[in-house]
Amino acid sequence: MLTLKLTAIGNSVGVVLPKEALDKLHLEKGDKMYLTESPEGFRLTPYNPEFEQQMTEARRIMKKRRDVLHELAK
Repeated sequence: MLTLKLTAIGNSVGVVLPKEALDKLHLEKGDKMYLTESPEGFRLTPYNPEFEQQMTEARRIMKKRRDVLHELAK
C-alpha cells in the first residue's frame, strides 16, 4: 500500500505518483489517467473505460457478423 500526499498545483490540488507506480502503470509525464467511481470507492486507471465498453461491443458485433466481415475483406 502506498500513501499519497495531496499537493497544491497552481489553483488546483494534485497527487504525486511515485516513480515505481508510474513504471508499473507504464505511464509518463503528459499521459492521461481516468478516475472512475466504483462500489468500493474510486479507481484511478490509465485505461479509458468508455473505450473499453466500445471495444467490448465491437468484439461482440465482429463475432456475430464474422461471415459478413470475411466477405467484405475479400
